[in-house]
Amino acid sequence: MGVVAMNSNNEANPVHAFLDGFSIEVMPRTIEKIEDFQSILPKYSRVYVAHIEGTSIDEMHRAAQRLASDGFEVMPHFPARLIDDSKMLEHWIAGYAELGVSSALVLAGGLSAPKGSYSDSMQLLSSGLFDKYNFKRLHVAGHPEGNMDIDNKGSTQQVMAALRWKNDFSKNTDASMAIATQFAFESAPVIAWADQLKAEGIDLPIHIGIAGPAKLQTMIKFALACGVGPSLRVLQRRAKDLTKLIKPFKPDTIIGELAAHKASNPDFNIEQAHFFPLGGILKTTEYIDETLKG
Repeated sequence: MGVVAMNSNNEANPVHAFLDGFSIEVMPRTIEKIEDFQSILPKYSRVYVAHIEGTSIDEMHRAAQRLASDGFEVMPHFPARLIDDSKMLEHWIAGYAELGVSSALVLAGGLSAPKGSYSDSMQLLSSGLFDKYNFKRLHVAGHPEGNMDIDNKGSTQQVMAALRWKNDFSKNTDASMAIATQFAFESAPVIAWADQLKAEGIDLPIHIGIAGPAKLQTMIKFALACGVGPSLRVLQRRAKDLTKLIKPFKPDTIIGELAAHKASNPDFNIEQAHFFPLGGILKTTEYIDETLKG
């Protein structure tokens, strides 16, 4: 497979335009399985590095060093609930800065309780440490179908309040900001959520999560673990069709519908796609390459 490249007729092809500048999420242990990232991703691609519980900061820094040396924009996760205190936070940030990393996804993290003094991303952003180390891009998390960790009774009140705070914060920082979201499987809830943010005065651009191709069973497992909401029914309906059960699930429909909506609504606040390679990095990058050639 060659390097994924954007087609020159993006404007004539809504899907090509929608995938322009896509980003992808990886983990340190999955990075080790890829021999050559430069052969599968466009130059300067933004690569998020997920920091999950049990991963050491040394592993994260090594992963970031490899990707940065290959010329990619590295965006490590900063999960607030994994960070003990400001000393640890500064150690993490300073380590990345030494590698030339100046982007971060700042989020609460999936732990039910904080390990230290931080419980949410707003506390990390308020620390001033990202500014101290001249981080140029700060992304925050978004959940088009709600977040039970924050609004456990199904409302969106606290999530919206947090996004309004982050939107206000963006006006007072020199760093570029955007919302990177959880993946979903249906376009309608995503479009409705994006429109709701705009109606609430939240104008941060949205990088929408897209689940890369994977076996249906794998997709359902990740969807349940990540708290995907109403659009999970897309997978449940497919699971009832035995002829489709063994075939990989591909995000053709949601990508096509979001691309068409964006082409018809140029001011739509979804800026680009962010891929979660649930079936593997190579399967996802091959899928993107095939889609762009199609």
